[in-house]
Amino acid sequence: MAVVEQGRIAALLPETAGSLLEIVEKGAPLAALAQEATPLRRPARLLAPIPRPRRNIFCVGKNYHEHAQEFAKSGFDSSAASGAIPEAPIVFSKVPECVIGPDEAVVFDPAVSDATDYEGELAVIVGKSGRGITKTRAMDHVWGYTIVNDVTARDVQGRLKQWLVGKSFDTFCPMGPWVVTADELDLGNTTLKTWVNGELRQDANTRDLIFDVPTIIETISAGVTLRAGDIIATGTPVGVGIGFNPPKYLKDGDVVEIEVGGIGRLRNPVRAARGAGRGDKA
Repeated sequence: MAVVEQGRIAALLPETAGSLLEIVEKGAPLAALAQEATPLRRPARLLAPIPRPRRNIFCVGKNYHEHAQEFAKSGFDSSAASGAIPEAPIVFSKVPECVIGPDEAVVFDPAVSDATDYEGELAVIVGKSGRGITKTRAMDHVWGYTIVNDVTARDVQGRLKQWLVGKSFDTFCPMGPWVVTADELDLGNTTLKTWVNGELRQDANTRDLIFDVPTIIETISAGVTLRAGDIIATGTPVGVGIGFNPPKYLKDGDVVEIEVGGIGRLRNPVRAARGAGRGDKA
């Protein structure tokens, strides 16, 4: 059952509305459904807004100018030979099974990776399917936005010379806690901040994006049909752990908080565990 926030009060949408993914796929008007919402009368645990996307999550790498320079200098960038600033969007994916909700733990196995990093990102929720979408029509296909932490095992990313595996470990895609519809966010002026244990690490604005959302949608949909409910993470700004000297990788007991202006704050603790993973329980 989907949850909305009315003012400062969390509320349940009617059971007939279904999950948020079903609402997006049906094109149901959220504003009308919200009028029928029932205020929660007891504490509730929020899940990821779309806890199991239908397909892999599309992601864009090196999409903020300063982060592109930061990552190119890190030694982990397999695309650095073509220059720090990409000439076209670098698109990769994370498997849907790695999605977790707010306040759930990001769990890593030190025996598998000892270089776990955070990446605060604004994520697009596709609301209208399409292929060959032009930049001028791209925003017609956007339903709304949420927050994603593109957690990454840097050593695995570097060793395998590709990004899918090191970004798709179980629990490596915190999402939420809220979504906003497309009309509620100014893509040209939205702040993004990330804190680790209260220390501000990332502080940026979407005006610093190299490739804007319409360009990203046009690039992906040129050959891949985007479907309602697809998630596109638009990239992370400067200030990730690998950009520090020495790197500031996540450790057992850390807490990561990501705030996107107009959406809210996503908080997740970090836990180290041998044999970490959720297996068939996911």
